[in-house]
Amino acid sequence: MTAQATLDLATAFGTASNRRGKYFAVKRFGTPVVIVLALLALFLWLGSLSLDSIEQRTLNWQYLQDRTFEHLRLTVVASAIVAVIAIPAGIALSRIHSRTVHAVVFGIANVGQSTPAIGLVILLAIVWKLGFEVALVGLVAYSVLPVLRNTLVGLEQVDSSLTEAARGMGMHPLQVLTRIELPLAIPVIVGGLRTALVFCVGVATVATFINAGGLGDMIVNGLKLQRWPVLITGAVVVSCIALAIDWIAGLAEDLLKPKGL
Repeated sequence: MTAQATLDLATAFGTASNRRGKYFAVKRFGTPVVIVLALLALFLWLGSLSLDSIEQRTLNWQYLQDRTFEHLRLTVVASAIVAVIAIPAGIALSRIHSRTVHAVVFGIANVGQSTPAIGLVILLAIVWKLGFEVALVGLVAYSVLPVLRNTLVGLEQVDSSLTEAARGMGMHPLQVLTRIELPLAIPVIVGGLRTALVFCVGVATVATFINAGGLGDMIVNGLKLQRWPVLITGAVVVSCIALAIDWIAGLAEDLLKPKGL
Protein backbone atom coordinates (compact mmCIF):
# COMPACT_ATOMS: atom_id res chain seq x y z
CA MET A 1 0.00 0.00 0.00
CA THR A 2 1.36 3.44 -0.91
CA ALA A 3 1.64 6.29 1.59
CA GLN A 4 -1.06 8.23 -0.25
CA ALA A 5 -3.42 5.28 -0.19
CA THR A 6 -2.84 4.88 3.54
CA LEU A 7 -3.53 8.57 4.12
CA ASP A 8 -6.71 8.42 2.05
CA LEU A 9 -7.87 5.38 3.99
CA ALA A 10 -7.16 6.95 7.38
CA THR A 11 -9.09 10.12 6.51
CA ALA A 12 -11.88 8.51 4.59
CA PHE A 13 -14.46 9.28 7.26
CA GLY A 14 -13.10 12.62 8.32
CA THR A 15 -14.23 16.15 7.57
CA ALA A 16 -12.24 19.05 6.20
CA SER A 17 -9.31 20.07 8.39
CA ASN A 18 -9.69 23.27 10.36
CA ARG A 19 -6.26 23.31 12.04
CA ARG A 20 -5.38 26.83 11.05
CA GLY A 21 -8.53 28.17 12.70
CA LYS A 22 -7.83 26.14 15.87
CA TYR A 23 -4.24 27.35 16.23
CA PHE A 24 -5.11 31.00 15.83
CA ALA A 25 -8.37 31.00 17.79
CA VAL A 26 -8.58 33.71 20.46
CA LYS A 27 -9.25 31.12 23.16
CA ARG A 28 -5.86 29.55 22.35
CA PHE A 29 -4.14 32.57 23.90
CA GLY A 30 -6.41 32.79 26.93
CA THR A 31 -4.43 30.41 29.13
CA PRO A 32 -0.98 32.03 28.58
CA VAL A 33 -2.49 35.45 29.28
CA VAL A 34 -4.05 34.20 32.52
CA ILE A 35 -0.73 32.66 33.59
CA VAL A 36 1.26 35.81 32.87
CA LEU A 37 -1.28 38.03 34.65
CA ALA A 38 -1.37 35.73 37.70
CA LEU A 39 2.43 35.64 38.01
CA LEU A 40 2.68 39.40 37.45
CA ALA A 41 0.06 40.09 40.13
CA LEU A 42 1.92 37.74 42.51
CA PHE A 43 5.24 39.46 41.81
CA LEU A 44 3.78 42.95 42.37
CA TRP A 45 2.04 41.83 45.57
CA LEU A 46 5.20 40.27 47.00
CA GLY A 47 7.14 43.42 46.08
CA SER A 48 4.74 45.51 48.16
CA LEU A 49 5.25 43.40 51.32
CA SER A 50 7.85 43.70 54.06
CA LEU A 51 9.09 40.13 54.36
CA ASP A 52 10.56 38.80 57.60
CA SER A 53 13.72 36.66 57.72
CA ILE A 54 11.83 33.36 57.38
CA GLU A 55 9.92 34.55 54.33
CA GLN A 56 13.07 35.97 52.74
CA ARG A 57 14.81 32.58 53.01
CA THR A 58 11.97 30.98 51.05
CA LEU A 59 10.84 33.71 48.70
CA ASN A 60 14.02 34.09 46.66
CA TRP A 61 14.79 33.10 43.07
CA GLN A 62 17.23 30.29 43.90
CA TYR A 63 14.88 28.51 46.32
CA LEU A 64 11.91 28.94 44.00
CA GLN A 65 13.92 27.72 41.01
CA ASP A 66 15.13 24.61 42.86
CA ARG A 67 11.64 23.67 44.09
CA THR A 68 10.11 24.27 40.64
CA PHE A 69 12.78 22.10 38.98
CA GLU A 70 12.11 19.27 41.49
CA HIS A 71 8.37 19.56 40.86
CA LEU A 72 8.75 19.48 37.06
CA ARG A 73 11.22 16.58 37.25
CA LEU A 74 8.75 14.49 39.24
CA THR A 75 5.91 15.39 36.87
CA VAL A 76 7.74 14.78 33.58
CA VAL A 77 9.51 11.56 34.62
CA ALA A 78 6.32 10.08 36.12
CA SER A 79 4.30 10.97 33.01
CA ALA A 80 6.93 9.41 30.73
CA ILE A 81 6.86 6.18 32.76
CA VAL A 82 3.05 6.18 32.64
CA ALA A 83 3.15 6.50 28.84
CA VAL A 84 5.67 3.65 28.53
CA ILE A 85 3.54 1.37 30.73
CA ALA A 86 -0.05 2.32 29.88
CA ILE A 87 0.01 2.75 26.08
CA PRO A 88 1.46 -0.71 25.29
CA ALA A 89 -0.83 -2.21 27.94
CA GLY A 90 -3.84 -0.51 26.32
CA ILE A 91 -2.81 -1.80 22.89
CA ALA A 92 -2.45 -5.33 24.29
CA LEU A 93 -5.86 -5.11 25.98
CA SER A 94 -7.46 -4.00 22.69
CA ARG A 95 -6.38 -7.36 21.24
CA ILE A 96 -7.91 -9.31 24.11
CA HIS A 97 -11.69 -9.50 24.04
CA SER A 98 -12.15 -11.11 27.45
CA ARG A 99 -14.23 -8.96 29.81
CA THR A 100 -12.69 -10.78 32.77
CA VAL A 101 -9.17 -9.79 31.71
CA HIS A 102 -10.26 -6.17 31.16
CA ALA A 103 -11.94 -6.07 34.56
CA VAL A 104 -8.85 -7.45 36.32
CA VAL A 105 -6.43 -5.06 34.58
CA PHE A 106 -8.60 -1.99 35.13
CA GLY A 107 -9.22 -3.06 38.72
CA ILE A 108 -5.48 -3.11 39.36
CA ALA A 109 -4.97 0.21 37.56
CA ASN A 110 -7.80 1.76 39.54
CA VAL A 111 -6.23 0.90 42.91
CA GLY A 112 -3.76 3.76 42.73
CA GLN A 113 -6.35 6.38 41.79
CA SER A 114 -9.03 5.23 44.22
CA THR A 115 -6.57 5.52 47.13
CA PRO A 116 -6.03 9.05 48.51
CA ALA A 117 -2.77 10.35 47.03
CA ILE A 118 -1.21 11.34 50.33
CA GLY A 119 -2.16 7.98 51.87
CA LEU A 120 -0.60 6.07 48.97
CA VAL A 121 2.67 8.05 49.12
CA ILE A 122 2.95 7.77 52.91
CA LEU A 123 2.18 4.03 52.79
CA LEU A 124 4.89 3.49 50.17
CA ALA A 125 7.34 5.47 52.30
CA ILE A 126 6.55 3.31 55.35
CA VAL A 127 7.03 -0.01 53.55
CA TRP A 128 9.95 1.15 51.35
CA LYS A 129 11.90 4.35 51.98
CA LEU A 130 11.78 8.12 51.66
CA GLY A 131 12.76 10.14 48.60
CA PHE A 132 12.34 10.73 44.88
CA GLU A 133 11.87 7.09 43.78
CA VAL A 134 9.00 6.46 46.18
CA ALA A 135 7.25 9.66 45.13
CA LEU A 136 7.71 8.58 41.52
CA VAL A 137 6.05 5.20 42.13
CA GLY A 138 3.14 6.93 43.86
CA LEU A 139 2.65 9.36 40.97
CA VAL A 140 2.77 6.58 38.37
CA ALA A 141 0.27 4.46 40.32
CA TYR A 142 -2.05 7.46 40.61
CA SER A 143 -1.85 8.52 36.94
CA VAL A 144 -1.76 5.30 34.92
CA LEU A 145 -5.53 4.75 34.68
CA PRO A 146 -6.54 7.63 32.33
CA VAL A 147 -3.84 6.76 29.78
CA LEU A 148 -4.65 3.04 29.87
CA ARG A 149 -8.39 3.66 29.53
CA ASN A 150 -8.02 6.25 26.76
CA THR A 151 -5.66 4.03 24.76
CA LEU A 152 -8.17 1.18 24.84
CA VAL A 153 -11.14 3.43 24.06
CA GLY A 154 -9.25 5.23 21.28
CA LEU A 155 -8.38 1.95 19.55
CA GLU A 156 -11.83 0.43 20.03
CA GLN A 157 -13.58 3.42 18.46
CA VAL A 158 -11.65 3.13 15.18
CA ASP A 159 -14.15 2.16 12.49
CA SER A 160 -13.80 -1.57 11.85
CA SER A 161 -14.47 -1.04 8.12
CA LEU A 162 -11.17 0.89 7.92
CA THR A 163 -9.12 -1.90 9.49
CA GLU A 164 -10.86 -4.52 7.38
CA ALA A 165 -10.17 -2.49 4.24
CA ALA A 166 -6.52 -2.13 5.26
CA ARG A 167 -6.18 -5.87 5.79
CA GLY A 168 -7.92 -6.46 2.46
CA MET A 169 -5.28 -4.28 0.79
CA GLY A 170 -2.55 -6.56 2.14
CA MET A 171 -1.45 -4.78 5.30
CA HIS A 172 -0.30 -7.06 8.12
CA PRO A 173 -1.50 -6.48 11.73
CA LEU A 174 1.47 -4.28 12.75
CA GLN A 175 0.93 -2.04 9.73
CA VAL A 176 -2.80 -1.78 10.49
CA LEU A 177 -1.93 -0.76 14.05
CA THR A 178 0.76 1.79 13.24
CA ARG A 179 -0.68 3.27 10.04
CA ILE A 180 -4.43 3.19 10.68
CA GLU A 181 -5.43 2.55 14.30
CA LEU A 182 -2.85 4.52 16.29
CA PRO A 183 -3.00 7.67 14.12
CA LEU A 184 -6.79 7.73 14.45
CA ALA A 185 -6.63 7.02 18.20
CA ILE A 186 -3.92 9.61 18.90
CA PRO A 187 -6.30 12.43 19.98
CA VAL A 188 -7.92 10.20 22.61
CA ILE A 189 -4.57 8.81 23.81
CA VAL A 190 -3.04 12.28 24.11
CA GLY A 191 -6.15 13.37 25.98
CA GLY A 192 -5.37 10.67 28.56
CA LEU A 193 -1.74 11.79 28.77
CA ARG A 194 -2.93 15.35 29.26
CA THR A 195 -5.07 14.26 32.21
CA ALA A 196 -2.16 12.25 33.66
CA LEU A 197 0.18 15.25 33.42
CA VAL A 198 -2.22 17.49 35.32
CA PHE A 199 -2.74 14.73 37.92
CA CYS A 200 1.05 14.50 38.38
CA VAL A 201 1.43 18.26 38.87
CA GLY A 202 -1.18 18.23 41.62
CA VAL A 203 -0.14 15.04 43.37
CA ALA A 204 3.58 16.00 43.28
CA THR A 205 2.80 18.57 46.00
CA VAL A 206 2.46 15.75 48.55
CA ALA A 207 5.97 14.51 47.72
CA THR A 208 7.29 16.96 50.29
CA PHE A 209 5.96 14.68 53.07
CA ILE A 210 8.49 11.99 52.12
CA ASN A 211 11.42 14.34 51.51
CA ALA A 212 11.12 14.32 47.71
CA GLY A 213 11.05 18.11 47.35
CA GLY A 214 8.87 20.06 44.95
CA LEU A 215 6.69 23.10 45.45
CA GLY A 216 4.79 21.27 48.18
CA ASP A 217 7.68 22.38 50.44
CA MET A 218 6.54 25.98 50.11
CA ILE A 219 2.87 25.19 50.64
CA VAL A 220 3.46 23.02 53.72
CA ASN A 221 6.05 25.37 55.27
CA GLY A 222 3.83 28.39 54.63
CA LEU A 223 0.90 26.65 56.29
CA LYS A 224 2.94 25.27 59.19
CA LEU A 225 4.70 28.57 59.94
CA GLN A 226 1.63 30.67 59.06
CA ARG A 227 3.58 32.63 56.46
CA TRP A 228 0.80 33.39 53.99
CA PRO A 229 3.04 34.93 51.27
CA VAL A 230 5.00 31.66 51.15
CA LEU A 231 1.83 29.54 51.06
CA ILE A 232 0.15 31.66 48.39
CA THR A 233 3.29 31.79 46.24
CA GLY A 234 3.60 27.99 46.27
CA ALA A 235 -0.09 27.53 45.44
CA VAL A 236 -0.07 30.09 42.61
CA VAL A 237 3.09 28.67 41.01
CA VAL A 238 1.73 25.09 41.13
CA SER A 239 -1.54 26.27 39.57
CA CYS A 240 0.32 28.12 36.81
CA ILE A 241 2.44 25.04 36.06
CA ALA A 242 -0.70 22.89 35.80
CA LEU A 243 -2.32 25.41 33.44
CA ALA A 244 0.85 25.69 31.33
CA ILE A 245 1.26 21.92 31.01
CA ASP A 246 -2.40 21.48 30.11
CA TRP A 247 -2.06 24.20 27.47
CA ILE A 248 1.08 22.66 25.95
CA ALA A 249 -0.56 19.21 25.95
CA GLY A 250 -3.58 20.72 24.19
CA LEU A 251 -1.31 22.10 21.47
CA ALA A 252 0.37 18.69 21.11
CA GLU A 253 -3.06 17.06 20.87
CA ASP A 254 -4.00 19.31 17.94
CA LEU A 255 -0.63 18.90 16.24
CA LEU A 256 -0.74 15.10 16.43
CA LYS A 257 -4.36 14.85 15.33
CA PRO A 258 -4.57 13.26 11.86
CA LYS A 259 -5.56 15.58 9.06
CA GLY A 260 -9.26 15.33 8.45
CA LEU A 261 -10.34 14.73 12.07
